[in-house]
This record gives sequence, structure tokens and C-alpha cells, in this order.
Amino acid sequence: MSRNSFVFTPTALRSLEHDQDLLDRHEYKKQLASYHLSSYMLRKEARDRTSLRPSLGLRAVVCQDLVVQNAVYTGDLEAMQRFFPRGSTVNLIIEPHGGDMRWTTTGEGLWSLSYEQELTTPLHITAGRGFTDCLRLLLQRGANVELAPSGITALHESCENCQPECTKLLLIHGANANAVSEDGLMPLHVCTRPESLECAKYLLQYGAAVNGRTTDEDDTPLHVAARNGLPEHTELYLRYGAMVDKQNDEGLTPLNSACSQRQEVQELQCYFKVCQILQGAGADIHTVDQDKHTPLHMACKNANPDIVEMLLANGANVNDMDYGGEAPMHKILKEVCYKVSHHPERIVRALLNHGSIRVWPGALPMVLKHCCQSPRTIEVLLNAYSHLKVTETWVESVGPEELKDHKEFYESIFSLAMTPRSLQHLARFTLRSFLEKRLQTVVPKLDLPTFIKNYLLLDCRGYVH
Repeated sequence: MSRNSFVFTPTALRSLEHDQDLLDRHEYKKQLASYHLSSYMLRKEARDRTSLRPSLGLRAVVCQDLVVQNAVYTGDLEAMQRFFPRGSTVNLIIEPHGGDMRWTTTGEGLWSLSYEQELTTPLHITAGRGFTDCLRLLLQRGANVELAPSGITALHESCENCQPECTKLLLIHGANANAVSEDGLMPLHVCTRPESLECAKYLLQYGAAVNGRTTDEDDTPLHVAARNGLPEHTELYLRYGAMVDKQNDEGLTPLNSACSQRQEVQELQCYFKVCQILQGAGADIHTVDQDKHTPLHMACKNANPDIVEMLLANGANVNDMDYGGEAPMHKILKEVCYKVSHHPERIVRALLNHGSIRVWPGALPMVLKHCCQSPRTIEVLLNAYSHLKVTETWVESVGPEELKDHKEFYESIFSLAMTPRSLQHLARFTLRSFLEKRLQTVVPKLDLPTFIKNYLLLDCRGYVH
């Protein structure tokens, strides 16, 4: 052993981890100090306005006057000026009519279906509907920005409904950017749509905690942004020092959260951008949740080919098993019939090109039955075998509609019952077997025509030979 080296005992490793944790905390405090300094004057303005705000009418009273309620709900500024002159009480509690139906008990063992009523205030209504002038009038008349009769503040309401001007106005008049709702959510946690970006910016400028946690699930705003596929929010929170690998109660990091979310076709690119940003910020692609699902497992389950390719390119383990003993390949094959429009063949091809385990040949008829709606996926999968034992079971596995729609393709498979695979395919199979996990790095560098490289990487041709 070298004189300048030492044994990495468990104690030494724990010491190094402790030192690294201290360095991370120091760096985080520096980032917090930088943005707290930049927003100091904005918060000072808010405090000054709060100290000057009149203390009239801080006690809330119930309002059942439908004329007043109508003026508030419609944003009728002129009417509100008449109803709320200087010196009047503006802290009103309003009980809206209607709402969702729910079962309630009478206390005598009987249940009845009644409307679920949530109390609100004029401040909540105007903030949530974007009636900026009406909101300003109420604030000038001394409205209490911290009233939360239904468990949320007016600031939560404006952020949830993506009303940046109202959000800014409330913050200027002293609204708490870190107010916690009855459900344990801060205003940043309800910024769940792309249109709420400006609200999030104002919140952070006025001191919102970028790493604030929800009470129930221990989510940070970065978890929320990732789960909702919000790339601009993700970038914003990272600039303000969000912790990229913080795990919630389920063991999910923001990257895991983005990959685990169900994604429609039109949302695939948004979630890919979020994952790209998180990975660029140093997110750990190997973190597993409570069920040992990696981001790759989740991306395969939700059939996002761009995320799968990105994770594999950055070293994700293609054959990690979850608690159920399933690898990423199992996840995508279970979803093919539901996600044909997501191009699942790209995911199967990427996994095979990075050394994924293959389906046991005896189970291929079952896979064919489940995935026959995506012939391109079947083609990629079957081209990973040197020979196929095609039987009548294979023919019976393809539904009549799929056989009719893709007759030429499936006939090319069934014809292999009497003939071996082509010499061209066998050459491809031999080269792929030789390169194994190096396929994706070696093949693009070969001095071969592009169509041959694509053929080696299982590009689709529309038939099996």
C-alpha cells in the first residue's frame, strides 16, 4: 500500500460523506443568501405597506347579501366602490351556493347527499378571478390578506388560478409567501400549470422557500414542477437553489417524479425537457423509490422514448430489477397495446441496443398476442433472435383486425415456420452478439453506409426475414 493512501473503512467513508454534506449545506446557504439579498428591497416594501395598512374591519363577518356577492363575483368595480366605502368592513365571509355533492351524516346513523360548501371571502374571489382593480380596492380598504376560512389564503387562490398581477399585489400588501394551507401546501406548491410561472417568480422574489415541503407527501416545489411537466418552473427553482435529488416520503426525487407521471402524447416533450434539465443539473439517474423502481423503469412504463434514450445514454442500468422482479423491458412490453401512439418500438430498440435481457422464446406467442397492435414493436423484438420456432399458436395470437390491417407483415412472420432466418439477418445477429453492450457506441463509428448502421441497430423495415 502506498504511504500516501489509507484504507477506506466504513468509518472513513462515513466521515467523507459527512464532510461532503457540510460542503453541500454551505453552498446551499450561499445560494440562499444571494437571492435573499436581491429581493430585500421588495420585501421591505411589503413590510412598509403592511405597517401603513389601516386596521379597520379585521374581524370577519358573514355576508349573505346576494347583491354584494354578485358585484364581487362579476368584478363590478363601480358597485364595489359603493358597497365598500372608506371605513366599511371588507373582511366578509361568503358561503357560495352549489358546489360538489358529498355524503354527510346527521349524527343519528343516517346519511344524506348535500352540497359541499367552502367558505370564501371577497379577497379570495377577486384574487382567483383576476379582478386586479377590485382586489386593490379591497386591500386599500384594509382587507386581511391572511384570512383563510376554507383553509387556503387569497395568495393560494391567485397562484392556483394563475393570476400573476393579483399575486404581486397581495405580496406587496404583506401576504405571506410561505403560508401553509389546511392541506399542508405553500403557494409555490399550487403553481401547477405553465401559466403560473410569473406567480412563482413573484413568490420567490418575496422570499418563498424554494425547498419548502408539503405536509402529507414531503414534496418540494421542484417535485411539483417535475410531476406536472413544467420545464420553465424547473429551471426557475434550480436557479434559486432547489435541491435536485431530495426524496419525498415515497422515495421519489424530482427526476423520479417526472418519469413516473402518466403522460399523454402531447405531453411527452414537456416531460422530456424537465428530465433533461434535471439530468443537466446533476440528478442521480440511479435513485430508486420504495418499490425499487428506477427512473428507467418509470419512463418505460409511461412510454416516453426520448427520456428512455437519454437515461440509457447517461448510464442507466438496462437490467435493474424492481421488487417484483421486473426489468425495464417488462415494463414497456406491458404497456405497448395502450401506448402505440407513443412509438414503443423506439424504447424496445433502445433497450435491446444497450444490452437488455430478451423475452424467453417460449413466451413470444403471449407477447405477440399482447403487442400485435404495434407491428413495429414486434419486428424489433423478433429481430433480436437468430431463429424463431413459429407454430400455429403464433397465428392464433394475432387478432383478426390486426391481421387484416397488417397482413403483409404478419405473413412474413408466419412464413418462418417453414424457412430459416435469412443469411443477412444471421450476419446482423452475429455482429450484435459480438458487440453486446457496445453496440450503441461502436456501430455509429463504423465506416459503413447509414442504412447498414441503421439495420444493425434494428431499424424497422416493415417485415421479418
